[in-house]
Amino acid sequence: MKTPAPRFQPGDVLTRDEIHPVLGGSSYAGICPAVEKRNVLLFSDSKIGERYGYRDGWLAEDDSLGPIFTYTGVGKQGDQTLSGGNASILDHANKGRTLHLFIAVGKVPGSDTRTHRYIGKFKVDERKPFEIREAKDELGQDRNVIVFRLRPIGPYIRETADTLQPAPNSRFRFHRTAGRIARTYRRQRRQNQQPTDVDQVGAARDDLADAFEERRVAVGENLVQLELSMRNSTSQLVFDLYNQTNNTLYEPTGSVASESITGALAQLLQARRYLSSLIHDQPLHLMVLTPTLPGEDLRDLLAEHGIGIVYRNDSGGFSEFEGNSTASSGAPPGVRCVDCPVAV
Repeated sequence: MKTPAPRFQPGDVLTRDEIHPVLGGSSYAGICPAVEKRNVLLFSDSKIGERYGYRDGWLAEDDSLGPIFTYTGVGKQGDQTLSGGNASILDHANKGRTLHLFIAVGKVPGSDTRTHRYIGKFKVDERKPFEIREAKDELGQDRNVIVFRLRPIGPYIRETADTLQPAPNSRFRFHRTAGRIARTYRRQRRQNQQPTDVDQVGAARDDLADAFEERRVAVGENLVQLELSMRNSTSQLVFDLYNQTNNTLYEPTGSVASESITGALAQLLQARRYLSSLIHDQPLHLMVLTPTLPGEDLRDLLAEHGIGIVYRNDSGGFSEFEGNSTASSGAPPGVRCVDCPVAV
């Protein structure tokens, strides 16, 4: 069953009293599931978001699939979770519901009644539904928030005032738990839907990242999520595994297929342009984290770009492959175990 066409169009300015009889939902919440109408209504207000250090809006740059609107989930204190209204966004497609986005624009003249511009119908980005970022809650405490990535379906309106401003300078943020939480949420979501080949690769990637982080933390190293806001861009690069102890960035893959390895390589090369300015007492190292040792051609490709490899070995631990281009001493390529017991 499809959502009936509304009696208003993108760009129309409306009150909630005009919106809810058509699309359903309550008259007060920021995220309003409308079970009977098979909708989820999303209301964005930049003034409220700015109190907590974030702002919803269009990314200035489209990706290969088109435009993206970022929308922060609900929850004013503590970490936001994928429950309640946030779950209704993530699960809208599985439940046959359509997302309708509105942005607050002012008040009805002579009253306190808020008005909202209708932006259009949306769906959650299938490739990357959400990101976990760090922001302040209403008590000023650091916490994790869920930022959904929404794509328009059908007609929509995109105004300059609703577009995020590019970062004037590159900026780095380090989140203690966001990477682990994001992997947990992705795992929960996969359990609630029919598995696909892409899901299986994603599950292998997340399991690999969890196992590697657990082993490095156990030996006293500090692994965090790195969020990179790129200069002159509203897009961000997010890496779940950055080792603050030795200044190493890891990009995990769920397989050693060519497309997985080259995708990880592209991410790391893009990050290198900005991370070279990160102040640390050790040089920057870039590594691809893989479930097994990749084939020789892919090893050579990574080595040509100065990218190392950490892979899961037959004993269940992790070994590092050192190629010609990554060995600073000029030593021949080889393998060393990075978490094996020290011989005595």
